Amino acid sequence: MSEISPTARALRALDVLQGRPGTTAAELARRLEVTERAARRYVAILREAGIPVESTRGPYGGYTLGRGLRLPPLVFSATEALGLVMAALDSHHAVADPDDPVGSALGKILRVLPTNVARQAVALRETARTVPERVSARPDPAVTSALVAAVAAQRQVRLGYRTAAGNPRTFEVDPWSVVVRYGRWYLLCRSHHADEMRTFRVDRVTAVEQLDGTFEVPADLDPAAELEANLGRGWEHETHVVFDLPIEQVRPWIRPTLGDLRPLPDGGCELVGTTSNAQAYAGEWLAGVPFDFRVVGGEELRTAVAEVAGRLSRALGPGPEPGTVSR
Repeated sequence: MSEISPTARALRALDVLQGRPGTTAAELARRLEVTERAARRYVAILREAGIPVESTRGPYGGYTLGRGLRLPPLVFSATEALGLVMAALDSHHAVADPDDPVGSALGKILRVLPTNVARQAVALRETARTVPERVSARPDPAVTSALVAAVAAQRQVRLGYRTAAGNPRTFEVDPWSVVVRYGRWYLLCRSHHADEMRTFRVDRVTAVEQLDGTFEVPADLDPAAELEANLGRGWEHETHVVFDLPIEQVRPWIRPTLGDLRPLPDGGCELVGTTSNAQAYAGEWLAGVPFDFRVVGGEELRTAVAEVAGRLSRALGPGPEPGTVSR
């Protein structure tokens, strides 16, 4: 991952001093994850930039921003401020925690808003709680930032990656775009090893190293459309499902990630794709389609569908004895 510049750390120091007047050098160093000597150097950078940072010696001393500091105003309506907090809560970040990146940024915004504008937003931020996802898929902000920077600079990167099975891998790629889909973050890129388009879950990226090479993004690239199409192909298990209904009737029930839905000469349609999780494909995705279908290809999928069917059949228990009448 690229090293944080002195200017960026100095600005981070300014953020800390704004939120916590009286911060000591030791405390500042801990928050910046640097030595005390380095923390004092970042304070010196702020002073050289004309930002009044006052220091008080003694057991109760520390750094405080002087009265001469003036920040540009933020103009929000009460509705906009409340909407911002609601969006942050939807992201499942700890928005009331100053150590959470979203909580820290949101706190800075609310502190500089007029009291009458921020009142409802502050109350919601402090009292509302989100239910965490069963399986967290939140990407690391530093990793995401490094990927976005590489996309913007069109610089090739080496990724550290953790597969769905938990195995560590390394990939060299041309990062084309970062795409958010249904709350999940993906990197759309060209893999150097495969020389093909690939998608990687950003929450599984463990490290980002910028390389010297550059690249050109395809001129006709539609990142959202390519992501949808790419998520449905390239996995290890083949899938082939046939519906005896016209494609127009089936299409609204088929996610693009399940594969390509194609019309058939007899008026029906077929779904051809791949999956890495045949059990989920059968039990979650296909089971949600309210039409009859036939699995004509993919042994793993056929096995998974049979297991789901057997489990649901067993859930009914033994049927009534012949000749008995249910009441």
